[in-house]
Amino acid sequence: MFNFLKGVVGGSGGGQKDLPYNIGDPYPSAWSSWSHFRGTSKDDGSPVSIFSLSGSNPQDGRLAAGRNGVKRLRTVRHPNILSFLYSTEVETVDGSGTKVTIYIVTEPAMPLSEKIKELSLEGTQRDEYYAWGLHQIAKAVSFLNNDCKLVHGNVCLESVVVTQTLDWKLHAFDVLSEYDGTGGTATGPMLPYEWLVGSQYKSVELAKSDWVAIRKSPPWAIDSWGLGCLIYEIFSGMKLGKTEELRNTASIPKSLLPDYQRLLSSTPSRRLNASKLIENSEYFQNKLVDTIHFMEILSLKDSVEKDTFFRKLPNLTEQLPRQIVLKKLFPLLTSALEYGSAAAPALTALLKIGSWLSAEEYTLKVLPTIIKLFASNDRAIRVALLQHIDQYGESLSARVVDEQVYPHVATGFVDTSSILRELTLKSMLIMAPKLSQRNLSGSLLKYLSKLQVDEEPAIRTNTTILLGNIASFLNDGTRKRVLINAFTVRALRDTFSPARGAGVMALCATSSYYDTTEIATRILPNIVVLTIDPDSDVRSKVFQAVDQFMQILKQSNEKSNAGDTAHAGSLGLASMPGNAGLLEWAMSSLTLKGKPSDQAPIAASNSVRPVTTTTAASSGLIETPSMAPVRVSSSSDFADAPAPPSPTSTDGCGEIENGIHEEQYSDKDGWDDIEPLEEPKPSSVLANIQAAQKRPVSQPKPQATSLRSKSTVKAVATKDEDDDLWGSIAVPTPKIASKSLKVKTSGAVEDDDPWAAIAAPPPTTKAKPLSAGRGRGTKAAAPKLGAQRINRTSSSGMQ
Repeated sequence: MFNFLKGVVGGSGGGQKDLPYNIGDPYPSAWSSWSHFRGTSKDDGSPVSIFSLSGSNPQDGRLAAGRNGVKRLRTVRHPNILSFLYSTEVETVDGSGTKVTIYIVTEPAMPLSEKIKELSLEGTQRDEYYAWGLHQIAKAVSFLNNDCKLVHGNVCLESVVVTQTLDWKLHAFDVLSEYDGTGGTATGPMLPYEWLVGSQYKSVELAKSDWVAIRKSPPWAIDSWGLGCLIYEIFSGMKLGKTEELRNTASIPKSLLPDYQRLLSSTPSRRLNASKLIENSEYFQNKLVDTIHFMEILSLKDSVEKDTFFRKLPNLTEQLPRQIVLKKLFPLLTSALEYGSAAAPALTALLKIGSWLSAEEYTLKVLPTIIKLFASNDRAIRVALLQHIDQYGESLSARVVDEQVYPHVATGFVDTSSILRELTLKSMLIMAPKLSQRNLSGSLLKYLSKLQVDEEPAIRTNTTILLGNIASFLNDGTRKRVLINAFTVRALRDTFSPARGAGVMALCATSSYYDTTEIATRILPNIVVLTIDPDSDVRSKVFQAVDQFMQILKQSNEKSNAGDTAHAGSLGLASMPGNAGLLEWAMSSLTLKGKPSDQAPIAASNSVRPVTTTTAASSGLIETPSMAPVRVSSSSDFADAPAPPSPTSTDGCGEIENGIHEEQYSDKDGWDDIEPLEEPKPSSVLANIQAAQKRPVSQPKPQATSLRSKSTVKAVATKDEDDDLWGSIAVPTPKIASKSLKVKTSGAVEDDDPWAAIAAPPPTTKAKPLSAGRGRGTKAAAPKLGAQRINRTSSSGMQ
């Protein structure tokens, strides 16, 4: 029999040197004759607990009880019973004889008495934690008594340990035995090792060794008495000295006192079953117990219950003991999010609890869960991640963002939900600095070129703002190819006035990347036309921008005159007052919390507070005012081509289709076909005037010519729409030498008169047809008498 038990206990180890664990420092207390040590695994260094029991005689009764405890702990499994990992028995020979030592290795745990001192909880938080712990031990006792028909025999403070997640677990199974009261034929002791139990913990019948009465009693009678002893020791803060001390109920909570008295009933059959204690006790109905219990059975809850619970959880965590939230509730929350059983609002609670952790713990415990969540297909989870990216984005490494996070986030650029597209766009303010040039120039700019013609005006506006903020992370070649065309060709001609204002602000914010030639030939001609914009806010921004760029040109001229031409074309915005506020507004605009569509996308350049714009009461999105781009129709217009239509229109080069996917993209990113403007080579006669005037003077054209121009532009846009998103609507390259001036003169132009070539045509009294090329016939309408309404057509073809 001894050899059999030794084989069961022995495990796979042959001695302490073969123990695959390192034995560390001991704890000051342990049950009975056992010693409790800290330990670590030799394989991976993970923490464990090691219990040892030594005896000089192999036939020692304590060793036999210890072997019984090892066997029971190995075979009995329950969430509230200490988890068994390994065991072995070692024999050593010394001068006095043979020494036998039993080792049990379990999950890491520490004695309950030590953990209570460490936590130092008080008041309501202490009572809630004690209630949770007693709830767990009561479930373990109920499992042994009611389900397994086993009797633990020694439930007390020393038989309870606390794990790293602050769970209370039952161990010390040396006395544990089967309940044989139903047979009626047994006469010997039911608990062969009951002599190990201290007399102060024995119930009346057990102290008398009245095995007949014990067998007639219910299986839970002995352990219910032990639960009463445990409750006394916990709340009194003292180890039970003698049985009479159990009568002192001053420290017992009033809500638990009736159940405490029933547990310690002198009549075994009237003692309260542990299962009834769990179900009926008012003491266990508190926030901590209810919260952890809900998390443990989360998979059984419906979506409405989950959503309600997780919306309340962030505020609830403030009321619970901080250590219990971090060590017990937080692991449950991360597991629920990773495996998909938690709702999207749980992310708010996760980040709030994570903010209580140190930087190292945050990296180890919070970020891995967040990275996994980016791969989720749940749109609500993705929205929640992007809404809170400002809380964890800085903690993500550049490699993780570039390789693991961005590929999943980028799918939001082409999502059908406008909210998700806008949140994805705003998240790039944090992610863009951590992206490689391959993703930044090759992937992100393709998505931004699509978003600049998005159907939502707020998205178009924020795209322009984002481009201005990430310009510093682009290489020089990409900046030359992208920025001016994105800000002037699209942003300044948007029908949404805040988008036009954002284009002006973005040009100012990125002025350090433009040389004087680009400022004079490509930027100023495009922004000056907006000085008569219908929106006053746009006009004010334009005037400030004009002053700013003119100041740059003046400084360049002064340096050129002084002979310092080394940096004449790279004067930045850093020296200009007000730039700090402009950049600060752009960044704060993209990091505002709440619904993304509730934020106004444009603010005054001299203030960091966004200007309030009209919002829709139902959707909260920015309304697009019915405003057409401003186009000045005069002999000094900047270009002969008509004004481009709205980015969301269905005609012309602005035509775009919703729901564009990445596979539809070409290898180009939307700016490749846009070439920088070449410097014109004016004739010697017009050198002085044409140096400042980079575009040819255009004359009003007949309607038929305007229609042909519009159809030509539309045809070109349709052809190049997929490959050249922004190049198709780029400003035409001014080539003055190749384009003849259409000037009608009454006589020969004198060579010494430089203004004669661009002089206005002489007035004529000959009436022009009102609808040339529009009717079926070409005959001009006959003149009529009286007041008449004449439809005048501008050079852009707009009436």
